[in-house]
Amino acid sequence: MKDLLLGIFLIVFGLIMILNPSIIWVISESWKSSTYSEPSNLYIFSTRFGGIMMTLAGIGSMVVYFLSKK
Repeated sequence: MKDLLLGIFLIVFGLIMILNPSIIWVISESWKSSTYSEPSNLYIFSTRFGGIMMTLAGIGSMVVYFLSKK
């Protein structure tokens, strides 16, 4: 059950990172800037890449869960 919940969490959070990386920037990085600017292209790319990796890890966790039920 733990693998299933972890997989769901990773997939949801990964999809948020892929679809709207600005939310992650506002939560984690915007307070570090004295001028409220937008995230850089590199930040958006790296956040989306991390989201893809997180989504794949979530899918892998769910696969492990379903394969271990046999």
